[in-house]
Amino acid sequence: MKPVRIVLDAMGGDNAPGEPVAGALMAAGVLGVELILVGRKEVIGAELQGTSNIRDVRVVDARDVIEMDEHATDAVKAKPESSIAVGLRMVKNGEADAFVTAGNTGATMAAALLTLGRVKGISRPALATVFPVADGKLTMLLDVGANADCRPVQLFQFAHMGAAYMERMFGVQRARVGLLSIGEEDSKGNQLTIEVNQMLRASRLNFVGNVEGKDLTRGMADVVVMDGFTGNVVLKTAEGIAEMLFGELRKAVELTPWNKAAGLILMSELRKVRRRLDYAEYGGAQLVGVDGVVVIGHGRSNARAIYNALRAARDSVQNGVLEKMREIGQEIPAKAAPGSGAGNGED
Repeated sequence: MKPVRIVLDAMGGDNAPGEPVAGALMAAGVLGVELILVGRKEVIGAELQGTSNIRDVRVVDARDVIEMDEHATDAVKAKPESSIAVGLRMVKNGEADAFVTAGNTGATMAAALLTLGRVKGISRPALATVFPVADGKLTMLLDVGANADCRPVQLFQFAHMGAAYMERMFGVQRARVGLLSIGEEDSKGNQLTIEVNQMLRASRLNFVGNVEGKDLTRGMADVVVMDGFTGNVVLKTAEGIAEMLFGELRKAVELTPWNKAAGLILMSELRKVRRRLDYAEYGGAQLVGVDGVVVIGHGRSNARAIYNALRAARDSVQNGVLEKMREIGQEIPAKAAPGSGAGNGED
């Protein structure tokens, strides 16, 4: 089997190029992949200088950089030679199997749609990420930011894509699919969630019904579907709460000598919990529904997060996630999905 070829945006993220390059060097020779770093050649070269496994990576020059605060669509149009654009073109042209970045999320999504296009039959791509829940399990959340506004048919497809992802990546058979809403009853929610609930009830998916926000961490579903606006708020709220809790716990441990002693006893277990809740462990979110493997990491990604994003991209390629998304596009095309209605197909 040929090694998976992954393009890494060395200029993407708040900590670029240092952390992306460091993450690539962690992965080189360990993940069994071919790594291609794309960005300003002289800058990447300076980061690689003196490293022992420099022969395990290749560098492709890209002169432009899309900054984290630039307007997505304008930046993509204005900078056709950005590291994001060049990396995605390599995937499109068959020079690489996957693209990984911790750079501007909006620009990456816009460039991916422009360069790779959507999987035929899929109305909209979705950002899909795994979320730690009870008993050491994971739940997939989608969409977490690609689409602020959604139509029922799009959430219906998200549910199928999420279930397929969990099966291919984690071996979850008959994944339990939930729909995020404000109540467990099928009649609860806004018009969007009520319509999607009805569509999922009539589908062949293992639909477990509505899931409330308080139940997300209880592992009641393997996949939870929502619009991108809601998903992004959920994800960032969870991240903020986790940071606050560990910050308060650290303060409490330092209050008295007794607390410090107890903290030392519990330290190994606390580190395990923190590690499970750390976004760096999961690498990033995959943009499912575009016709290529694209993984987008957190803007603050450190080397470990980059390493795990590269691992996730490799696993996605090896497990045939893109091929499964193409099957879903054929089996459940937006124009023929239940409740799509006239004029509600792909847009």
